[in-house]
Amino acid sequence: MDSQNTINTNPEAKMLLSHAKTFRLHTGNLVNRSRLKKKCPGSPSEELRDCIQASLSDWISTTKLSSKDLTDTLEFSIPEATDAITPEEREELKVSVKLFLRESGQSSIKDAVEMACQTLAVSQLDSVIIAPPGPSDGDSQSLAHLQPAWEELETLVRSKQIAAIGTSDLDKDLLEQLYKWAQIKPSSNQVNLASCCVMPPDLTAFAKEFDIQLLTHNDTKELISADTFQEAVRAGAQDLNIGDWRLEWVLRYNVIVKSRGIIKSKGYLVSAKKTST
Repeated sequence: MDSQNTINTNPEAKMLLSHAKTFRLHTGNLVNRSRLKKKCPGSPSEELRDCIQASLSDWISTTKLSSKDLTDTLEFSIPEATDAITPEEREELKVSVKLFLRESGQSSIKDAVEMACQTLAVSQLDSVIIAPPGPSDGDSQSLAHLQPAWEELETLVRSKQIAAIGTSDLDKDLLEQLYKWAQIKPSSNQVNLASCCVMPPDLTAFAKEFDIQLLTHNDTKELISADTFQEAVRAGAQDLNIGDWRLEWVLRYNVIVKSRGIIKSKGYLVSAKKTST
């Protein structure tokens, strides 16, 4: 279906998108989505951009829309592309999540975790790694900057929505500060090997002493820029004039078969708010 035809046959899409104040998007299981499997993104940022564009376009093209569905929060998802986890297979699977926050706010963490649990049909995520927004005005990251997000993660661990929580890109000093302050200790810390080709010895020693798993990643500091996000939304909406959207958070999940170490499903959840009408 070409974009012009979609615009003509789905006038409801523009109405729904124009009315909504928040949208939540689920890419579906990328392991199964043949349209995206044919492409080989060069980075997580490119993958996310392509996923947002394709998922929004598919939703407009395949979902039966009605003006009766007007709502402040619009959910973009393709049911057929979602792999919910059944109770029978839950024990054999590990659900790992990395949450990229664009804005500070404990409610964003709770919303993201609840959406992930609902999307995957689980009551608990096995691990959540937090990537908080960067400090303003070029300041370096500090414990005070991390504390609000970590306190919300601890609340979700206590309510059994998360089993283990971890951090991303903390050096030894900041990881030690967080470990001493936190009531629920970090179980892992991700290190970006693009900026650090060898694990720092002091970080390795501290992690070993306190049983913190060191993981590696290749995510950019800003997973997707505001401009790139806007471009992906506009392209996916096939240039409908739907206003500007501000990205709140991105959650990336992986569902791994424990006994075989293979990825059963993976995908992104995205939340954004409208900045203009």
